[in-house]
Amino acid sequence: RVLAYPGVEAPLPQGGSFVDMSDESLPPIAEETIGPYSVSAELLGQRTAELHMTLASAMDDPSFVPEPFSVTYQRSLYHGMRGFAFQVLQLLRQRLKQLPDEVQSDARMLLNMQDVIMERFHDLTSRRIVGMRMRCHGDYHLGQVLYTGKDFVIIDFEGEPAHPLSERRLKRLPLRDVAGMVRSFHYAAHAALMVQKAEGPVREDDFPSLELAGRFWYYWVAITFLKTYLDTIAESPILPREPDELRILLDVYLLEKAIYELAYELNNRPDWVRIPLRGILNQIETME
Repeated sequence: RVLAYPGVEAPLPQGGSFVDMSDESLPPIAEETIGPYSVSAELLGQRTAELHMTLASAMDDPSFVPEPFSVTYQRSLYHGMRGFAFQVLQLLRQRLKQLPDEVQSDARMLLNMQDVIMERFHDLTSRRIVGMRMRCHGDYHLGQVLYTGKDFVIIDFEGEPAHPLSERRLKRLPLRDVAGMVRSFHYAAHAALMVQKAEGPVREDDFPSLELAGRFWYYWVAITFLKTYLDTIAESPILPREPDELRILLDVYLLEKAIYELAYELNNRPDWVRIPLRGILNQIETME
């Protein structure tokens, strides 16, 4: 459809972070082109918020009772994210020459931004954040929801299989699940582009316009999902009430998730490294 209507403007949101973008209204062109999927994104945002409120309501089991997001945990989260990012960047540096030629420039750009990445995680310690830690899904993305035709069923609550069980049972902020789903929308759009480039009748000259359309779809779908999630959970004490605190947390979780994806692709699908690389670079840009 994009190639059939060349020159059609696909406006991207103007806000910096996703929390800022969630205040923006869906432009008419997005309503026309994304259409039914934006309705699905709204429903998924609602169900995700309801999931978190349900998990947080189990007061008779100490393993599920929400706990305050303390300054100690805040610093622990910062050091954990920073340490993990350093390990993944080291892995990227070791595998650099094994990557496809077309992604090596992005990889080098990212490696040159190591100090910037560490500084972005440092935002976690810039202020006291008020919220609740709780048992979340732990490995939340589009592959963990089934669409019935009318609603979504959420499955697979065992957490991230690559992590030990003790770590999967830790209480975390529910925005970690939200970041996982937002990153999954990014993957859905860009994986489709990769398939079109590899197998579809798409000329090389057409790919930039398709990539822009993919970003357009990703941003507006993710914004629709996030806006509905935040509206649904607004009265719950689980999340911080201050927009700046929400912004810091969601931004660092999105960055951490994209870095985790980079590690996964380096170890399992080097041809897919382009997707998390672009995700990390875009996320750093939005956090400036």
